[in-house]
Amino acid sequence: MIAYFDCFSGISGDMTLGAFFDLGISANWLKETLCSIPLEGFDISVSSVCRHGICAKKVLVQTEDIEKSRTYSEIKDLIGNSPLSCGVKGKSLEIFGKLAVAEAKIHDCPLGKVHFHELGGIDAIVDIVGSALCLEYLGITNIFASKIPLGTGFVSCRHGTLPVPVPATVAILKGVPTYGTEINCELVTPTGAAIVAVLAESFGAMPDMVIKSYGYGAGSRDIESKPNLLRVITGSLPDDQTDHQNEEIAVVETCIDDMNPEIFGFLMDRLFEERVLDVYWIPIFMKKNRPGTLIQVLCQTDQKDGVIERILSETTSLGVRYYHVKRRVLWRDKIEVKTSFGMIGAKRIKETNGNIRIVPEYENCKRIALEKNIPLRIIYDIIIKEIIAVSKPAIP
Repeated sequence: MIAYFDCFSGISGDMTLGAFFDLGISANWLKETLCSIPLEGFDISVSSVCRHGICAKKVLVQTEDIEKSRTYSEIKDLIGNSPLSCGVKGKSLEIFGKLAVAEAKIHDCPLGKVHFHELGGIDAIVDIVGSALCLEYLGITNIFASKIPLGTGFVSCRHGTLPVPVPATVAILKGVPTYGTEINCELVTPTGAAIVAVLAESFGAMPDMVIKSYGYGAGSRDIESKPNLLRVITGSLPDDQTDHQNEEIAVVETCIDDMNPEIFGFLMDRLFEERVLDVYWIPIFMKKNRPGTLIQVLCQTDQKDGVIERILSETTSLGVRYYHVKRRVLWRDKIEVKTSFGMIGAKRIKETNGNIRIVPEYENCKRIALEKNIPLRIIYDIIIKEIIAVSKPAIP
């Protein structure tokens, strides 16, 4: 099952839950599951509203002590020690981590000491863990999203008056395609930004899919110019794309023969921070037989302008070439696998012959290699052997 987050009016935590409830999730089921964390002192109310003629679900998380807050460390312990599945824990902690890193940098405080005041503590846990639970319940394995619209104006909070989008939202959406609007309100909250930034594999037009269902989640405001809704569309790949998917990407390239080679490594790091698909350095010979380097960047089409700006600002290049190409990619999703080193992230890939291949994520293997002082190749060998030794997970 795949899902497309159509964020034509932005996204927030309650809008995300509202869309899931409209897709058929029971509010009572979600509340009972969240209570098992254990999480107390809250209630979830769901009502039907109509925005510009479209019916949607509006969610209100009510708490007994609205001033209560938790640190990031407390939230990690709460979720980590809960009886929830490893997949739900992993997604929830990654989203909270995204929020915490942004807040820590903005307020210049240690990561573990970040307090989730503005996020409402319990409210944030309900929105984030609740979203992860809904994804698991619905069997959604791959998520795509539209580009994210941002509002304008100012909003009041405990820190004072902040510009919209607020600093935390801007930090969280680094590397995510966005566009400005003239709508004078906050379209994207930090919680909504973190949810979509972590969960979405790419941002742009709706992928080829056979639509199964759809749900609308309502925001708190009624915007005059457009329906303040988040639309989540679920479905499956077309029959001819069960094992692969056709898509269009952009290629940006330039040739350089007069730059300090140390800068290439810095540029690659910055490009990958912005979530490009791949970066290549290709040795070439240029005019007058000068050795040079062909920089080639693969990215989503809506990332093209940002990549061009990055290359022109970080290198000695006077210009770049760009063009669109089609590619065909194998079906894959992100999972967590149990190993002797604990739960780690991996990619599950379905090959054209139907075989399933699981590849551990590099960053996870790198972390383990550094922590254990074991060569990276040995870590890969151990993990892959352990994966092969267990039964292969079925594709949903």
